[in-house]
Amino acid sequence: MKMINKEKFIIRNYHKGDYPAIMDLWIATDLGRPERGDNEKIIEESITLGGCMLIMEEKKSGTITGTSWMTFDGRRIHLHHFGISPDYQGKGLSKPLLEESLKFVKKKGYQVKIEVHRDNLRAIRLYKKAGFEYLGDYDVYIIRSPGKITY
Repeated sequence: MKMINKEKFIIRNYHKGDYPAIMDLWIATDLGRPERGDNEKIIEESITLGGCMLIMEEKKSGTITGTSWMTFDGRRIHLHHFGISPDYQGKGLSKPLLEESLKFVKKKGYQVKIEVHRDNLRAIRLYKKAGFEYLGDYDVYIIRSPGKITY
């Protein structure tokens, strides 16, 4: 595995206009899709409500290589869509992105929670090294379309 010079990347806040490249990354990593509610309007609203979207970008090309989307529910920060583009995975870029994410969380002063697929062992190791603890053995359920609520 060849490590990438981390100095060739920046981590910055989301800018209007980033969305198409973000969605390409999320689709490539299976982190998100517009039909799941992962759209530009929701991202921008979540930032307005106290969240943050960090972007990792290759300085030379301007290529978005990673994202960390943090939403705030008034009680805790939820770390979503934390991922590195498949072309850049395994090269040491997730740690600096996670460090910047946790700096945001620490500054906010709230708990942070992340959901990760059970078989994503590389991510689980990263999160455990950063201090995340396993919350418990339960499954997560969701209603993605409010029109499908039966009550």
